[in-house]
Amino acid sequence: MKRFTTTLAASVLTVLSAAAIVGSARPAAANPEGLDGHYLGGGLSIGTTSGGQANDERTLGGNVQSRFDIPNAPVSLRGSVLFTDENATFVPMLSYDLAVSDSTNLYAGGGGSFVLSNDSTTPLGNRDAFALTAGVESGLTDRLAVYGDVKLGINAYEKSWADALSVQMGAAYRF
Repeated sequence: MKRFTTTLAASVLTVLSAAAIVGSARPAAANPEGLDGHYLGGGLSIGTTSGGQANDERTLGGNVQSRFDIPNAPVSLRGSVLFTDENATFVPMLSYDLAVSDSTNLYAGGGGSFVLSNDSTTPLGNRDAFALTAGVESGLTDRLAVYGDVKLGINAYEKSWADALSVQMGAAYRF
């Protein structure tokens, strides 16, 4: 399992690095504007932790993520649905966006994770929890963006004090 975790971490870092490189390939500006606008996308979601109970296993699933840009402010409203074939969680968040190039942002934020059912786990645990996120997003074209982030659910498992950590990556339609 240690080898899987190391490989997963290396893969995530590769994807995030590639997105940052692609986004920074344009000429540098004195004050980068970052990625602006809204998007809706989907991709892979990997739950890397377990709560120690029978129904708290690590999970592989999908995600649907959105970003609503607040004009003239370095913040965004974000919404994610992380799902498996058995369960899902809705994760609304507010993030602070830091422009690192004219089409790339780093972001960090917080919100909540609201699980549909406590009977089975999601990539972000199996109970409602406070959640934190950190990630990168980059515009590849006027209509296409890529994103990658990690989400941490605080005390996110039933009958356990364990936190849940999930990794998301995907592509999005910009509008």
